[in-house]
Amino acid sequence: MKTKNPNHSRKVELVMLLAYAVAFYIFIIRRSLEITHDHSSKLYGLRPGWLFSSYSLNDVSDAQWRNFRSNLPILTVVFGAFAMLANTLRAYFHLKARGMSIIWLFISLIYLCYLHGACIIFVLAIASLNFLLVKIFAQRNYFPFLLWIINIFFLLCTRVYEGYSFSIFGQRWTFLDNHRGTFRWHICFNFVILRMISFGYDYHGHIEILVLIMRSMSSVAIFVNQENFATKFYRLAGVIELERNISESFSFSIYLCYLVYAPLYIAGPIINFNAFASQLEVPQNNYSSRDVVWYGLRWIFGLFLMELMTHLFYYNAFAISGMWKLLSPLDVFIIGYGVRGDLDCFMLFLLDSSPFEHLIQVHLLITAIYKDVVKSRDTCFKLYVAKVFSDLALFSVLVTGMFAESVCGIETPENMPRCLNNCHNLETFWKNWHASFNKWLVRYLYIPLGGSRRKLLNVWVIFTFVAIWHDLEWKLLSWAWLTCLFFVPEMVVKSAANSFQAKSAFGEFLFREFSAIAGAITITCLMIANLVGYVVGPSGINWLISRFPTREGLPVLSGMFITFYVGTKLMFHIEDAKQR
Repeated sequence: MKTKNPNHSRKVELVMLLAYAVAFYIFIIRRSLEITHDHSSKLYGLRPGWLFSSYSLNDVSDAQWRNFRSNLPILTVVFGAFAMLANTLRAYFHLKARGMSIIWLFISLIYLCYLHGACIIFVLAIASLNFLLVKIFAQRNYFPFLLWIINIFFLLCTRVYEGYSFSIFGQRWTFLDNHRGTFRWHICFNFVILRMISFGYDYHGHIEILVLIMRSMSSVAIFVNQENFATKFYRLAGVIELERNISESFSFSIYLCYLVYAPLYIAGPIINFNAFASQLEVPQNNYSSRDVVWYGLRWIFGLFLMELMTHLFYYNAFAISGMWKLLSPLDVFIIGYGVRGDLDCFMLFLLDSSPFEHLIQVHLLITAIYKDVVKSRDTCFKLYVAKVFSDLALFSVLVTGMFAESVCGIETPENMPRCLNNCHNLETFWKNWHASFNKWLVRYLYIPLGGSRRKLLNVWVIFTFVAIWHDLEWKLLSWAWLTCLFFVPEMVVKSAANSFQAKSAFGEFLFREFSAIAGAITITCLMIANLVGYVVGPSGINWLISRFPTREGLPVLSGMFITFYVGTKLMFHIEDAKQR
C-alpha cells in the first residue's frame, strides 16, 4: 500500500493558506478604502493632499508625524551638511572620542536650538544634574535604585507640566516662552531619559569593576607583607590606566554628546553608552558605501510609502476623532490594526525590517517547495504582492536613525530584525518589535530585577514602565497590564511545550495544530490589548464587550481567529523553509 507523502500534504496546505491570505488582504484593503471614503468628512486632522489629485486628503492627525513631516526638508539639508563637516574634521585631524564628542556636541546643540529654542535650557539643566548625581553616588550600593527614582521623577514631571514654563522662574523670564522652537522638547525627552539611565548604569559598572580589582590587589599586598607591593602591582596590572580611561570615557563632553547626538536624538535607535563611546573613539567599519546608499534609498522609499498610506487610509484620524464608536466590530478591528501598524511604528523613523524582508522570507518558502516554478525574487513579488501591499503600513518606517549612524560611523542594533508578521508568540514579538529598546530593558531593568528567576513578576514592572515612558495615559497602562495578563499563560504553556517531544507523525501533527491554535490565541490577545491601548481606551472596554459577543460581532471574532490561525501556519512554513 502506497503511503501518503507528507511533503505533498504540506504543499497542498501551503497553497490553501496562501489563497486564503490573498483573499483576506484584498478584502481588508477594499474595506479600508470604503470606510475611509464614507467617513472622511467627519474626521479630524485631515489636510489637503498632493497625491492622486488636488481634491485628495492626507491624514496628518498624529502630532509627531506632522511636525517631523513639516520640518523634514530643512532637517535633511542640515543633517547632510553636519555629517559631511564632522566626517571631514575627523579624517583631517585624526580625532578620537574626546575631539569628536566636542564637534558633535557643538553640531547637536545647534540642532537642538532649532528644534527646541530656549527650551534647550531645560534639557541641559536636567542632564547636568543627572551627571552630578551619577558622579557623586555611583560608588554607593543603593545607586541603581536612586538612579531610577531620579529619572522617573524627571520623566513624570516633564510630562505632567508639558515641558515646563519659564514663568516659574519669574515674570522677567516669561518672554522665553515665545521662543520654544519648532518641536516640543518633552516629546522626545523620553529617549534622553533612557540614555541618562544607561550612562549611570555603565559608569556604575566600571566603578564596581575598578573597586573589585583594587580590593583584590590590596589583599595580595597584605598577604605577601610588602608595603608598596600594591602600588607596583597596580601599575603592572594596568589599574591606573583603567582608572584614567574611565575618567576620559565618562567625561561630561562625551556624556552630553551621547544624550543629544543629533542623528539619534528624536527617535533612536537606542544604543548604550559604552557602545556609543567606543565607536566615537573608533568608528564602525561594518557598513560599506553600498550599505549606506541602500539605507538612503530605504529612507526615501519609507517616506513615499508613508505618504501613500496616509493618503489612502485615515486610520489615526478615526482613532482620535472617536469615530470608531459608530463603526461595526469588523471596521473597529481594521482601524485598530491600522493605527498600531501604520503611524505608531512609523514614528520610530526606522526601516530596520523592510517589506523586502517579508519578500525574502516568502522567496525562501516558495522556492524550497516549488523550485521548478519560482526562480527569482521578481516572481515572488508577483505571487505575493497583495500580502506585501497590506503590510506596507507596518513595515514602511523611516531609516533616519540607521542611515544617519551609518554615515557618521556609529552602528546601532537593528530595531526590527525580524518581520513582525512572522511572530506567533508574545516573547518573540517583543524581542523584535523595537529591538533596541527591548535590549535596553533587558540590560537595565529585567536583569537587575532578577532576570528569568522572577520572570512572572518582572513583566509587570517592565510593561508598566514602558507605558509610563510612552505617555501618562490610562489607556497605555491598560494596554500594558492586558499584555502582561496575556503573557502569563503563554509562559506557562511554553514551559510545558518545551518538555514535550512528539514520538510519531500523528503526534507531531497534533503538536503543530495545537501550536497554531495557541499562536492564533496569542495574536488575538495582542490585537485586543492594542485596541484598548491605542484606539478605544479603558473606557471602551465595556463597549467592546457589548459589541463583539453579538450576532454581528461573533462572526468577526471567528474570522479574526481563523485568519490568525492561517497566519500562524504560514509562519511555520516559513520557518521550515529557512531550515532547509
